Amino acid sequence: MYDPTLLRTFLVVAETHSFTHAATRLGISQPTVSQHVSKLEKAAGRMLVARDTREVALTDNGDAMAGFARTILAAHASAESYFSGSAMAGRLRFGAADDLAITQLPRILRHFRQLYPQINLELTVNQSMPLRRRLASGHLDLIFVKQNAGEYEDGTRVAGDPMVWMAQERMRLEPDQPVPLITYQAPSLSRQMAIDALEAAGRTWRITCNTRDVNGILAAVRAGIGIAVFPYSLIPNDLVKVSVRFGLPDLGDVDYVLVANPSAAREPVEALTSAILSRGVSRAE
Repeated sequence: MYDPTLLRTFLVVAETHSFTHAATRLGISQPTVSQHVSKLEKAAGRMLVARDTREVALTDNGDAMAGFARTILAAHASAESYFSGSAMAGRLRFGAADDLAITQLPRILRHFRQLYPQINLELTVNQSMPLRRRLASGHLDLIFVKQNAGEYEDGTRVAGDPMVWMAQERMRLEPDQPVPLITYQAPSLSRQMAIDALEAAGRTWRITCNTRDVNGILAAVRAGIGIAVFPYSLIPNDLVKVSVRFGLPDLGDVDYVLVANPSAAREPVEALTSAILSRGVSRAE
């Protein structure tokens, strides 16, 4: 009843909240994206997407269709894999940067395990720098990490994001006060970016919270005990960018990249790489 091509397009629109961004990710034109969604709405007999000038949002029926679409596409992929005789098996040791846990990544991994139940997926969550070291030492097969934009030539770029200063809405900071930093424990890309930028700008700083994981960062920021460096697109709705408000220095951009171990089994690595590339990086709702 429902064309898988239409369902795939609809899911990308649902995740990006944009026909334009969906077209870019899918490599098709924006009118084609609109046509796919309209055809799916006609097949369902319901309006699935509410369109206005600011954002594309799903209707209640659209939310329901998104759930059905994921189930239908997973069943299609499982059937294709079964009847083609190409069901993959083995072990895939995957490492992901800690803050990517608040994106759609957990959902992607859940669907991947449904599609390839014979692959033993082992997940390691850490900071980007330690994950790179574990990949280089042969302890991981594929990693999904942040890096300074354009810094490395290896890997597959999934998306880019500006790093910004993030705080609680009511946070106050006088210009002559040291910047209260909430950071990951070293080694950490965002920690180093914060310190380097403040030092270069001649701003004094002090660390008010030193934590191992993204939940610690967010809890400390919500408590109002400091300011953190965070990817702009991943800032939760209850926190805000304060770079301009406090006159803080620019931090630059990061790339989200997938880097594979050359000695790892190729098919599982390529399958998970494709799954992540098709969904991109967006904050979990």
